[in-house]
Amino acid sequence: MTKTTTMMMMMVMSASVPGIPLTAPSGQRPPNLFPVCVSCLQVLGFEVDSINSVQFSNHTGYSHWKGQVLTADELHVLYEGIKLNNVHHYDYVLTGYTRDTSFLEMVVDIVQELKRANPNLVYVCDPVLGDHGSMYVPQNLYPVYKNKVVPVADIITPNQFEAELLTGKNISTEKDAVEVMDLLHAMGPDTVVITSSDLPSRLGDRFLVSLGSQRHVRPDGSRTTQRVRIEVPKVDAVFVGTGDLFAAMLLAWTHHYPNDLKTACEKTFSVMHHVIQRTISYAHELAGPGRRPSPPQLELRMVQSKADIEDPAIVTEATVIS
Repeated sequence: MTKTTTMMMMMVMSASVPGIPLTAPSGQRPPNLFPVCVSCLQVLGFEVDSINSVQFSNHTGYSHWKGQVLTADELHVLYEGIKLNNVHHYDYVLTGYTRDTSFLEMVVDIVQELKRANPNLVYVCDPVLGDHGSMYVPQNLYPVYKNKVVPVADIITPNQFEAELLTGKNISTEKDAVEVMDLLHAMGPDTVVITSSDLPSRLGDRFLVSLGSQRHVRPDGSRTTQRVRIEVPKVDAVFVGTGDLFAAMLLAWTHHYPNDLKTACEKTFSVMHHVIQRTISYAHELAGPGRRPSPPQLELRMVQSKADIEDPAIVTEATVIS
């Protein structure tokens, strides 16, 4: 079995059992009370232990929300409870958004301890720092990510701004992006996917460019690297949860294709395409002609996308680059 945990800290154990069915009242979608990545991984046969870094009534894309933020001490207590029952045997750890340095440092301590118990554990990190030139987390998280989190991560999914921030190098060309991914490799992770960039697409301005790079160690000890470019259709809408969904899908598909980043990315981006297109179609239907969909209407249509999550039709192809 493969067991996974989400942080959102999530620890994951992979499993060979059938996925757990997703059900919800017809036409309804709960306001993000259950992290999207948990349900997706369960559908794909992963056993998931989830620790929420926040417990909110709904996500912050709404006008109002209520709830609590988990502290580092509370995270430690939860993890100690898991250890006392001797069920802290994981194959993956997946983490996302947090705003507290002590919480993030506690995550690093937990990951390091889990890796000592299982050297093959894969830590998937979405280094949520900001986008479009500005940070939306406290600046004191940046050195923690750069100096402590990224070095213990195996897979990271930054956007262009986060990749530039972590490496200190700007991306203006595809060559720059490859160099940035190589710098991130040198910091620790063997798999890097820059989820979005400002690079011009060869398919026109209605597409954005994502890039990925994966290092492999050959039997003789030498290294080889596979790099890919993905052209992704743009959507004129703001969604909450797509970063969580992307990281979870990349975890799942790199598990199934550990040495084939091209296929893993095609599966991951195709799931994203199907979920987003289904969501935007449903949102426009609810909003009515000429009206912009509201946050409740733009909740990701996860239940309705179960079949696409399990076996996505490939609609986004990756190109291998040098």
